[in-house]
Amino acid sequence: MKTDRNPETGADHPVSLCSLRAGSQWFGIDTRQVREVLRAAAAQPVPLAPDYFAGVVPYRGEVLTTVSLRALLGLERSDKAGCVLVLDDEDNHEQFGLLVDGVGGVATIPGDSLESNPPTLDARNAALFDGAYRMQSGLMVRLNPQRLRPSRLAESGLFGPESRENAGHPQ
Repeated sequence: MKTDRNPETGADHPVSLCSLRAGSQWFGIDTRQVREVLRAAAAQPVPLAPDYFAGVVPYRGEVLTTVSLRALLGLERSDKAGCVLVLDDEDNHEQFGLLVDGVGGVATIPGDSLESNPPTLDARNAALFDGAYRMQSGLMVRLNPQRLRPSRLAESGLFGPESRENAGHPQ
């Protein structure tokens, strides 16, 4: 089990997660990593881009590349406009968006309740998930923006057309 410890005191501290939905599944991202939520954002497609690219959306006078959580999870595309979470990648200063079906509230969870991914989790999901929290309503899977970065997804080779053929999924 991983814990979120305060380096100064060594004590566990609560984690604040923004809850988000793709299909019928709920996920969470640390609120400190979410810059903004854009409601009802329709991404403009990018020709010849990988399936997991939702497209681009205008954002504060710039163009923001967005990644589709539905596509990463192997779910069918939705015709409805979703929400875009604007995420910062502090390591590489790469700002990008995550297109989701909806955003819920903020959940505060004890930091020591994060459980590691099970060893039986397939490679694609293990590349996306950072563990899970047990909640009264079920599991909330934690997503890590570092793992969702468009450049990292491309480098992994797990989300292109070849990976779908190898996984037995139709294109």
